Amino acid sequence: MESPRLAVAHRPPLPAPAPAHLRRRRLLHLSDPISFPRTSLSLPDHHHHHHLSSTPRRRLVQPLHAASQALASKPEPKAAPSGAKLVPLAISLAVGLAVRFLAPRPAEVSAQAWQLLSIFLSTIAGLVLGPLPVGAWAFLGLTTAVVTHTLPFAAAFSAFTNDIIWLIVISFFFARGFVKTGLGDRIATYFVKWLGKSTLGLSYGLTISEACIAPAMPSTAARAGGIFLPVITSLSLAAGSKPNHPSSRKLGSYLVMTQFQAASSSTALFLTAGAQNLLCLKLAEELGVIIANPWVAWFKAASLPAIVSMLATPYLLYKISPPEIKDTPDAPAQAEEKLKRMGPVTKNEWAMIGTMVFAVSLWIFGDAIGVSSVVAAMLGLSILLLLGVLDWNDCLNEKSAWDTLTWFAVMVGMAAQLSNLGIVSWMSSCVAKLLQSFSLSWPAAFGVLQASYFLIHYLFASQTGHVGALYSAFLAMHVAAGVPGVLSALALGFNTDLFGALTHYSSGQAAVYFGAGYLDLPDVFRLGFITALFNAVIWGVVGTIWWKFLGLY
Repeated sequence: MESPRLAVAHRPPLPAPAPAHLRRRRLLHLSDPISFPRTSLSLPDHHHHHHLSSTPRRRLVQPLHAASQALASKPEPKAAPSGAKLVPLAISLAVGLAVRFLAPRPAEVSAQAWQLLSIFLSTIAGLVLGPLPVGAWAFLGLTTAVVTHTLPFAAAFSAFTNDIIWLIVISFFFARGFVKTGLGDRIATYFVKWLGKSTLGLSYGLTISEACIAPAMPSTAARAGGIFLPVITSLSLAAGSKPNHPSSRKLGSYLVMTQFQAASSSTALFLTAGAQNLLCLKLAEELGVIIANPWVAWFKAASLPAIVSMLATPYLLYKISPPEIKDTPDAPAQAEEKLKRMGPVTKNEWAMIGTMVFAVSLWIFGDAIGVSSVVAAMLGLSILLLLGVLDWNDCLNEKSAWDTLTWFAVMVGMAAQLSNLGIVSWMSSCVAKLLQSFSLSWPAAFGVLQASYFLIHYLFASQTGHVGALYSAFLAMHVAAGVPGVLSALALGFNTDLFGALTHYSSGQAAVYFGAGYLDLPDVFRLGFITALFNAVIWGVVGTIWWKFLGLY
C-alpha cells in the first residue's frame, strides 16, 4: 500500500506529519467516489459538457481492483430469452395458413395471388402482435414469398430501390443532424423566451416551434425525444412539477399532453413532417392515384384545417385539463440564460439551416426544374457530410432508418405485387357492391370509411404499420365508392397523422411522451378520444369547405 505522502504527492508537502486519525481520513477520502454539488434546475444545454480532469493512475488502482472483485463475486444475470415469442408467432402463422388452406379462393383470384395474400396477412399479423422485431419479421415474410416461389427474387426485392423509401431513410439522417447540432433545441428555446410568461403561452411557443421544425425533421418521435421532451421536463421540474408524483399536474402533465396532441396537426401540415406521409403517397401511386407536385399539393390541402387544429388544441386542453400553475414568469429568464450559455449560432447550425432551406426549396419547386424529392434529399445529405455536420458513423448508427428501409420495402413491395395480381381490385369491387347495397352516396361512404380507418388504430401500435396494413385497401374502397382519388389519398394521409395521439401506444411519439411519467393512463385515453372528436369536427367542417374551394371535389 502506498504511503499517505505518495497518495497526495500533487499537493504542497505538509510542514509536519499529520496525526494518525487525519491520515486515515485522507486515505478514506481518496477511495470515495467523486461527488459534485447539485446545481439549480435549468433548460438542458446541448452545447456545454463538463469534463473531469484526468486522475492519477495510482489513486484508481485500489478502487478499481476492489470493484472488479465485487463484480466477480456476483452471480451473472440470466440472459434474456431470445428468438420468437411463441404465442404471437403461432397466431401470426395461423392467420396466413387459415387464409391459404381453409378460406375458399374466389374464382376471380389466381392461386399465386391468393398465396401472396396469405403471406401478406401473416406478415401484417406479426407486425401487430410482434413475435419478432418489425424488420426481422418483415424479412421472414419476404423470405417465405421467395422460398414458396410466390414471388421471384427480383420482384420480392424490387421495392428496395424505391425512391420514396430512400427519401424516408435520408429524412432520419436529417433528424439526427437537428439533434446533434442543437439547432432544434435552440429554436424551441427561442419560442420559450418569446411566449413563455404564462403556461398557455408556453404551450403555444412549444407548439409553434415544432411546426417550424417539422418540415425539415421528418420524425415526430425524434422531435419529441430529442428536442421537446427534455425542454418540457426541465421547465416542469423547475416549477416543482415532478413525474410519477401528484405534483405532475402542476405543469408537466399539461405541457406533455398538449405537445403530444398538437404534434399530430404539425405532422399533418407538411408532407415531409412524418415518414408515414411519404409512404401514403407512394402506396397511392401504386394504385394509380398520382398527385402532381406532392409537397405543395399536400401543404395546400392540409394548411387551413391543420393550422386551426394546431392553434385550438392547447386552448382546448387548457379548459378540459387545466394545469395548476397558470403563470410561468421564470421560464423566459431560464430560456434567456440558456441561450447565453449556448452562445452565438455555431458554424454547424448555420450549415444545417442553409442545407434544410435548400432541401425544402427543392421539395417545393423541384418538379418545375426536374429535381425529384429524393434527389433533393440526397443533395442535402451530401452537403451535410461534406461540411462535417454529419459523419458516416452518424448515418450507420441511425438504426431506425435501416430498420425502416427493411420493413417499409417489404410492405410496399408486397402491396405493389398484390395490386399487380388483382387482389386489390377484387377487394375494392366487393366493398363497392356492399356500399351500393346500402345506397350510400360517396360523401356518406367517405365519412364511414374515414371513421373506420381512424378507429381501427386502437388495434395498432404504429402509424407506419397501420399504413402498410390498411392504407391501400381503404384507398381502393374509397375509389370504388366513387370518392375522388386525390381527395381520398390525402384525407387518409391526414387521418394517419391525427390518430398518432389516440393512445399511449399509437405512435413513436406516444411512447416517448407517456414514458416521461407525467401522464396517467386513463387521462391519455380520455383526452386522446376527446381531442380526436374535436379534430374530426375541425377537419370535417373546415377541411371539407377548404377542399371544395381548392377543387379537390
